[in-house]
Amino acid sequence: MGCASSIPGKNAGQSTSLNTEHSAANDPKNLRVKLVLLGDSGVGKSCIVLRFVRGQFDPTSKVTVGASFLSQTIALQDSTTVKFEIWDTAGQERYAALAPLYYRGAAVAVVVYDITSPDSFLKAQYWVKELQKHGSPDIVMALVGNKADLHENRRVLAEEAVDYAEKNGMFFIETSAKTADNINQLFEEIAKRLPQRQSSSS
Repeated sequence: MGCASSIPGKNAGQSTSLNTEHSAANDPKNLRVKLVLLGDSGVGKSCIVLRFVRGQFDPTSKVTVGASFLSQTIALQDSTTVKFEIWDTAGQERYAALAPLYYRGAAVAVVVYDITSPDSFLKAQYWVKELQKHGSPDIVMALVGNKADLHENRRVLAEEAVDYAEKNGMFFIETSAKTADNINQLFEEIAKRLPQRQSSSS
């Protein structure tokens, strides 16, 4: 199921510029970053985005078709602002061929799986391989185990995910879009790891 419509709402802070990976070089304190979410259908990608951007959770919303676009700006403690331009891709197999259109040129990829679904964890590993082959060489990748509120139904061990993330140069976090647990922390951690910030502060 999806948690956002494929057309962004009035509050989405739309931007017409999609090629954002180079824009941050101009102003290291005000970054604009293209972020793509990848993962199997039903893992909660849209729910994560909707919770982050609008603070909402809608368990009845429809599946994302193609991709949806939303944006959100966060401020870090060092007064840097990061505007995330978020492409939420559809998880169904028939849309998989479209994914490269969205992750090409992305500075950040968030690969999501459902902690109650081993199949979705395997699909996440597929997306990581695709990003390693075709994504930007300095892309920041996060592995996200969503639906942490369903821990009693867990079928993917956190230790297994941590091990996989470490081996592939990613950071790992478990979230719950339903309870908002770790949602903001996910995007704050991504912002701290952006290569533009590292190079501008060194």
